[in-house]
Amino acid sequence: MEHKYAAVAVLFGNTADRYVIQGYTEPRTFDQMLADAQKVDGLTGIEVIGGWHINDDNQTEVVQKIQHAGFDLACVIPEIWANPKWGWGTFASTDPGIRRDAIDRVKVAMDLAASTGCNHVSPWFGHDGWDYIFQMDYLKAYDWIIEGLSECADHNPNVNISVEFKPKEPRTHILVANTAKTLLLINEVNKPNVGVNLDVGHANMAYETLAECVALLKRFGDKLMHLHLNDNYRYWDDDMIPGSVHTLEWIEFFYWLNKTGYDNWYSLDVFAYREKDKVAAARESIAWLEALSKASQRLDHDEVTDVLHSGDAMKAQAMVRKALFG
Repeated sequence: MEHKYAAVAVLFGNTADRYVIQGYTEPRTFDQMLADAQKVDGLTGIEVIGGWHINDDNQTEVVQKIQHAGFDLACVIPEIWANPKWGWGTFASTDPGIRRDAIDRVKVAMDLAASTGCNHVSPWFGHDGWDYIFQMDYLKAYDWIIEGLSECADHNPNVNISVEFKPKEPRTHILVANTAKTLLLINEVNKPNVGVNLDVGHANMAYETLAECVALLKRFGDKLMHLHLNDNYRYWDDDMIPGSVHTLEWIEFFYWLNKTGYDNWYSLDVFAYREKDKVAAARESIAWLEALSKASQRLDHDEVTDVLHSGDAMKAQAMVRKALFG
C-alpha cells in the first residue's frame, strides 16, 4: 500500500438523508461495522464520531473494540453537531452556556484521544453559520471561535486539533467555509497543535483546486494535519468514491501531497447510501486512491518542472494523459 488508510466508521453503517430518514439499508451495530472493516485490505485505522459511535458511557468500550479488531484509532470527531441543541451554533453561539458546553465536548474528545495514543481530534463547526441576513455578528463569531480553539489547544498541547471546513449544510452558510478562511482562523490562534483537516468534497463544494489547497496550507504554516477523502459534483456533499468524478484533479492533488511531504492518514469519508456492499465501497475507494497515487508518481520530475515553468496547458494535458494511460 502507498499510504496509511483509515475510514470514518459511517462508511460501514446505514446512512440516511432527509428523504429516507431511517436509512437505505438495515441498521447496523458498531460490531458489524468493524467486522466489515476487517475485510478491507490496507485499512488500518478507524475514525469515530461523537454522538453517533461514541458517548461518555461507551467510549472506553468502543476504543477497546477498535483495537481488538486490529485497528488504530485514527481520529475522534467531537460531538458538536449531532444533537439538536447545537442547531443555533457551538463555539460561535450567542449563548455562553452553549459555547462552554461545546468547548468542553472538544476537551472530552481530546482526553479520549490522548488516553489512547491517537492524539488527534477534528472539530467541524457545521452549525456555526447563518441562513438569513442579519442572523450573525460575524466579528463576534470569529472572536469566539478563535478563543474557543485557543482554549482547547492549551488544554493538551500534545493533541492535534485539525479543523474541518465546509461551505454549507446544515446551515446555508457555514462560517468556517474554505481553506483560506480556516487558515486565517488557525493562524490567529497560532498554536502548533491546531491545523486543518482537508475534506476533499468540502473543498470541491467551495470551488477550490485541491492541489492549491495543499500548497496553500504548506506555504502558510504547514497546517495540513489530516485528509477526508471522497468526491462529488461540487453542488452538494455527495461523499462518493474518491476519484470517481474529478479524476484528473486527483493526479495533481497527489503530486502536491507528495511534494509537500504529507505523511499522515488518508481517511475515507464516504457515505455509501445505496451501495449495499459497504466492503466493496471501501475496497474500491482504496483501489482508486492507490491507482491515482501511482499515476502521479509516474510523472517525470523534470517534465513537471518544465510544465510548471512554462504554464503550457497542452504539455500539462499530455503529461497527465501519459501518466494515466501510458
